[in-house]
Amino acid sequence: MPSRVLFIRRELHHRLSNFQRRLLCSSPVKNQNNRRIEKILVANRGEIACRIMRTARRLGIRTVAVYSDSDSHSLHVKSADEAVHIGTAPARLSYLNASSIIEAAIRTGAQAIHPGYGFLSESAGFAQHCEDEGFVFIGPPASAIRDMGDKSASKKIMGAAGVPLVPGYHGDEQDIDLMKSEADKIGYPVLIKPTHGGGGKGMRIVRSPNEFVDSFLGAQREAAASFGVDAILLEKYITRPRHIEVQVFGDKHGNIIHLYERDCSVQRRHQKIIEEAPAPNVLDDFRSHVGYAAVSAAKAVGYYNAGTVEFIVDTSSGQFYFMEMNTRLQVEHPVTEMIIGQDLVEWQIRVANGELLPMRQSQVPLLGHAFEARIYAENVPKGFLPATGVLHHYHPVPISATVRVETGVEQGDTVSMHYDPMIAKLVVWGENRAAALVKLKDCLSKFQVAGLPTNIDFLLRLANHQAFENGDVETHFIENFWDELFVDPSNPALAQESHHAAKLSAALVAACICEKELKALKERPPGGLSIWYAHPPFRVHHCAKRSMELEWVNEYDSSCSKLLTLSITYQTDGSYLIETGENSSPGLEIKVAHSADQDFSVQADGIRMDVRLAIYSKDRNEHLHIWHGSHHHYFKQKIGLDLPDDDETQHKPTFETASHPPGTVVAPMAGLVVKVLVKNGTKVEEGQPILVLEAMKMEHVVKAPTAGYIQGLQVAAGQQVSDSVALFHVKDE
Repeated sequence: MPSRVLFIRRELHHRLSNFQRRLLCSSPVKNQNNRRIEKILVANRGEIACRIMRTARRLGIRTVAVYSDSDSHSLHVKSADEAVHIGTAPARLSYLNASSIIEAAIRTGAQAIHPGYGFLSESAGFAQHCEDEGFVFIGPPASAIRDMGDKSASKKIMGAAGVPLVPGYHGDEQDIDLMKSEADKIGYPVLIKPTHGGGGKGMRIVRSPNEFVDSFLGAQREAAASFGVDAILLEKYITRPRHIEVQVFGDKHGNIIHLYERDCSVQRRHQKIIEEAPAPNVLDDFRSHVGYAAVSAAKAVGYYNAGTVEFIVDTSSGQFYFMEMNTRLQVEHPVTEMIIGQDLVEWQIRVANGELLPMRQSQVPLLGHAFEARIYAENVPKGFLPATGVLHHYHPVPISATVRVETGVEQGDTVSMHYDPMIAKLVVWGENRAAALVKLKDCLSKFQVAGLPTNIDFLLRLANHQAFENGDVETHFIENFWDELFVDPSNPALAQESHHAAKLSAALVAACICEKELKALKERPPGGLSIWYAHPPFRVHHCAKRSMELEWVNEYDSSCSKLLTLSITYQTDGSYLIETGENSSPGLEIKVAHSADQDFSVQADGIRMDVRLAIYSKDRNEHLHIWHGSHHHYFKQKIGLDLPDDDETQHKPTFETASHPPGTVVAPMAGLVVKVLVKNGTKVEEGQPILVLEAMKMEHVVKAPTAGYIQGLQVAAGQQVSDSVALFHVKDE
């Protein structure tokens, strides 16, 4: 290990040891019940609930989970000492039901309630309700949540405190004509944002006046569904922004410090997918000024506990502007923990107990660099639409002192349409940004999920992009480099490269399957005819052969399926000769050693590599995933006899499939129909909105693919629909 790394880790250990000694020797102020917290109810689910419980367990604090019908067997329920059922699957009937959560805390004798993030974490009413019922709310005071939760009010407070603001409208009047008038004054493009909540939900970029009304109404609906408040604010949209936020922490004695900044610029659908700390390519002077501004913002509302002050940075001028304050622990808090060597959930609990902050500003270390990559169940080629399904194979990377996996799921769990589709957070640390990035790439290539589409391969493409490696990030990073991040199937060179990689993976899959089958047959030969199932199988005057057909499911080009026909020859030395039947493609000789279960050691074309397969059956197909090196491919193989229905076009991203008449529009994702905008027989133009779907609290507008008349529209508002179900079809004029 390099001496620099050893020094950093020794320094981190030294600081942690001092921190622990101070905690043991201190005489902390007691909480309002004059006793330390011994049992916490976690009013959340998923990875953040598991994260909080892990720290509580280390501190000897008992935990209570709450769960909905769909979460009865989830990991956060298993991780808690006790668990209480609080309602049905929809969040509004369970995790947003404050009275049920309070009742659960009363029944279990919990002394404190930790809200996590999302759901009720930024509800001033819930925080006050907890305090009124005698529970310690592990978070900021209700007054601060109220002040900063209303983004319009917070802008006024920040302006009075001297924190720089983006030009915009933050008033209480929400009349649509007035709002449109204000947008005209600000000048397009403008950003529409809900005054409450976060996570990018309800945000709209409006580039021209004729887009304003539909965008405004859609933002209101989404805000109401996510946060229960449909109030909106407007801001000037900065065209080349960076998203930089500062972690702040305060105690109940008036002390507030910052724990450096995080860069969260790389986003899709206004939601972060890769965060890092500290922010790349910023000067110490900027770091000092933005940290001071964040502390000033927190002091202006009498803040304590964990909070994050978000700023938008104009890359053209370098000026930063206050955007909002999140009055909770952020999703991306682990990257801050990694660079300061502290457990922020532990800090939250200690502050809730009335203790002083364990550090002064001058004592906060800045050690190395950390990345967090959010792994989502989502369909990247469909515009990052959320996906649902079963985790048939879930194999995260091993954790260590420098690698964390924050997750709330296990293999076999179902990703539901009712909640956020995040599967896990991969967090890595290195002695500098370059070292951390190498580790991030390696861990992403080894993080294995099968059973539903994910963004892992896309995250790996992001991490490998030269601009990202250079730290040249801004919120339009994905749009700016779209052509480089997505394989264009119409590009012959890229298509050929992808096809060649898929053929290699298919050959490896075929060889590994044959090896596994032979091993099983050798151990239990049918009818005792073991000679025919030797390794290699015995044949008279020739080598045994077989064929295999694999359908390549191309993540970035699902316009048509690609059937690969493989010829496999069992050679006398135990290897396999795999031929694809293409004249220009020579056969590949592969030697396979079956390590364990679905793990193999493979030698092909003079290269030895480790290979892992994931195999499961679904919809009369065997689904086969393969990982080797930095490559991941997905194939399907039909089970049993061919059936008359032709499913070669089931992956088409267009609106037509073989099982539906021309002009049919199918649901791009499983979700709830929240609004139907037309009736059967309505004449529509190409691109005209027809209905609005909602899944994971995000809206998706389904539009007419061509001009014509709407027919077969049978869905209604409030109806649940499955992925790829027919919604309507458009008849030519």
